[in-house]
Amino acid sequence: MSTTSTTPPIRDLLPHDTPMVLLDKVDEVRDSGLTASVTITPESLFAEDRGVPSWVGLEYMGQAIAAYAGANARRAGNPVRIGFLVSTRRYEPGCAYFPLGTRLAISVQAVTEGTNGLQVFECSICGPNIAANANLNVYMPENIEEFMQENPQ
Repeated sequence: MSTTSTTPPIRDLLPHDTPMVLLDKVDEVRDSGLTASVTITPESLFAEDRGVPSWVGLEYMGQAIAAYAGANARRAGNPVRIGFLVSTRRYEPGCAYFPLGTRLAISVQAVTEGTNGLQVFECSICGPNIAANANLNVYMPENIEEFMQENPQ
């Protein structure tokens, strides 16, 4: 998949319902990654007086990865599937909050192409005076129903 000039609405790429779709839109889909964006407003889920706590950045990164997977699934004519965040490394946002009014760009780039459902992504969040990076390890089972039956809560 090469860079696309038109991207589907973010809600069409995520296996989430409102209000859990936290990103505003997909800005670019690349062969092995994606860039999405969100503007922090008082209506943003998790918003406080100072903005959105920076720990929510991990969910922004995870949703950008899910949107990338959703774009790939749609391109192949498959449904959007659920995935799981397995672990993260080196998430250091450098701030306690993403301030109100800030537009953030969330970029994800696949580091590995897992054939067993496991993948590693290099992720970043950029905005005015904001530069956060992390590696996220994710798992997307081929058959979610079978996976959930094998791994009851």
